[in-house]
Amino acid sequence: MKLQNEYVLSKQLLRSGTSIGANVEEALAGISKKDFIAKMSISSKEARETRYWLRLIDKSNIVQIELLKSLQDIESIINILTKIVKTSQEK
Repeated sequence: MKLQNEYVLSKQLLRSGTSIGANVEEALAGISKKDFIAKMSISSKEARETRYWLRLIDKSNIVQIELLKSLQDIESIINILTKIVKTSQEK
C-alpha cells in the first residue's frame, strides 16, 4: 500500500509542478493582457497546489527525503507569481 500512496502523491506533484511552467509559457505568448493575467493566475494556483502536495508528502512520511528546500523554493515561486499577477492587474 505504501508504494501505491507514494505513486499517487508523486504523480499529483509532478502534474501540478510541471503545470506551473507550462502556464507561464502560455502567459508569455498571451494575445492580450487579460489572457496573460489569466494564465499567470493559473500558474500561481498550480504553485499553491504543488506546495500542498509537498507538505502532504512531507507529513506522510511515505518517503524519507528532506523537503525543506523544495518548500522554500515553492514559496518563492508563489511570491513571484502573485506579485506578477497583482502588478499586471494594477497597470
